[in-house]
Amino acid sequence: MEKIWLEKSYPSDVPFEIDADKYPSIVAMFTKYSTQFSDKTAFINMGASISYAELSVQATAFAAYLQQDLGLERGDKFAIMVPNCLQYPIALFGALLAGLTVVNVNPLYTARELEHQLKDSDAKAMLIIENFAQTLEKVVDKTAVKHVIMTSLGDRLGLVKGTVVNCMVKYVKKMVPAFKLPHAVRFNTVLSRGLALKLSPVELCGDDLAFLQYTGGTTGLSKGAMLTHRNMVANLQQAKAAIFPLLEEGNELVVTALPLYHIFALTANCLTFFTMGGTNLLITNPRDMPNFVKELSKYPFTAITGVNTLFNGLLNTPGFSELNFSTLKMSLGGGMAVQRPVAERWQQITGTRLLEGYGLTECAPLVTISPYNLAAYDGSIGLPAASTDVKIMREDGSEADIGESGEMWVKGPQVMLGYYKCVEATEEVLKDGWFATGDVAMMDDKGFFTIVDRKKDMIIVSGFNVYPNEIEEVLAMHEGVLESAAIGVPHEVSGEVVKIFVVKKSDDLDEKTLIKHCRENLTNYKVPKLVEFRKELPKTNVGKILRRELR
Repeated sequence: MEKIWLEKSYPSDVPFEIDADKYPSIVAMFTKYSTQFSDKTAFINMGASISYAELSVQATAFAAYLQQDLGLERGDKFAIMVPNCLQYPIALFGALLAGLTVVNVNPLYTARELEHQLKDSDAKAMLIIENFAQTLEKVVDKTAVKHVIMTSLGDRLGLVKGTVVNCMVKYVKKMVPAFKLPHAVRFNTVLSRGLALKLSPVELCGDDLAFLQYTGGTTGLSKGAMLTHRNMVANLQQAKAAIFPLLEEGNELVVTALPLYHIFALTANCLTFFTMGGTNLLITNPRDMPNFVKELSKYPFTAITGVNTLFNGLLNTPGFSELNFSTLKMSLGGGMAVQRPVAERWQQITGTRLLEGYGLTECAPLVTISPYNLAAYDGSIGLPAASTDVKIMREDGSEADIGESGEMWVKGPQVMLGYYKCVEATEEVLKDGWFATGDVAMMDDKGFFTIVDRKKDMIIVSGFNVYPNEIEEVLAMHEGVLESAAIGVPHEVSGEVVKIFVVKKSDDLDEKTLIKHCRENLTNYKVPKLVEFRKELPKTNVGKILRRELR
């Protein structure tokens, strides 16, 4: 497929290509920018902040401890299981400085999920927040983890505030279930010991593994995508190229509400803004919307990333529309389809358009993104990032025409090496350098791509293809609907019929009203036949609605 997007739609100040080898590793990048922006604030959390210089000192101390005290060597796997707090970037960059491969772990994992990821990744050591230490206690003996570093939420908030926060969390809110991990070392102890040790620099190259980033497991057991330093350096260069014309080096504050252990926030917020001398405002618990809005009121934020659920939640939280949006330059949605009603209301209230990005864990993650100068939401996932090729494939293996839907394939320096210890699964998705995404998409005559849906989420009604995204977007147009999900359920006549699950915004919404609304906006075979109202819908750790659980 010809790269028609470059000539027809790329903004003139966005490069067609990036230098994937600009830095030999994330470590080289970290060293450069922590020096260049030494006096700038790198991260803020719960009122405490850490500068680029302080982050460099603490990450180096953490690295020295891992290397000298624990004896971890280049290529060993180090798991991080903490929410958004200052400990995360210290541990992240510390582990990379020590030459280790980082394994990001969702703190909300069950014991079964945690055991699978720790065993599968061969993690030798880990950092965990004490709130979830009880989960680790149940499985640690079945894994290769020999060293546990324990942290409490307030550990880097300063002596007084940190002590207050830790006491509140443990004794007042009782958010730390009893656990026994007798050999665990405290995070602050690690830093003080590490400051007395000398780190032996580790020479890393682009082919070294930076992350084992586990997929959501939507098709069975979660798999570790092997992302190299070159994959990550390339993708943050791609992200930076796409949004840089909107931003100013050394003067940006990005709201980081999505967890940093998720690939979207890791690349788009943590790494990309680090190379701009930007500040990440870390939100530990974005589900507490009133406090989230209160936190936003304290800072002149210039950028925000999130998923549709997060933007929708903010728009429906009292006080959000009264915030000062005069400094906001960029809003970026990803992780799931951004719905038109949400995007339009976001632009109306904040004055900034909601750009949409599309990515996958296996692509570090950015693949396509709306051009920064897009006037308004257009329903597409934008244009391929610099140095990225995309084609649409028919089921017979031939390339689809413009305007024709098929499976989206991606090629570029951000595409993973493969799945860790999963040769067959790797061969299923990597074909001659192309990554088969499993997403059904189409390209228009200007090079803009639109996701039609996941292959496996497609509903077939009497031979007609029905895409859940379309139904959910129509439902989002109704003022009484807060959230929704559409699935196919078996039917003896038509094969499948559409069933919807709805969370109401107002109690007076009923089935009859919703069906009437759908009939007004959808052709007959797409109209839901079954409606179920729920208090909430099952979601992933970043707020993506899980249709498979509803099935």
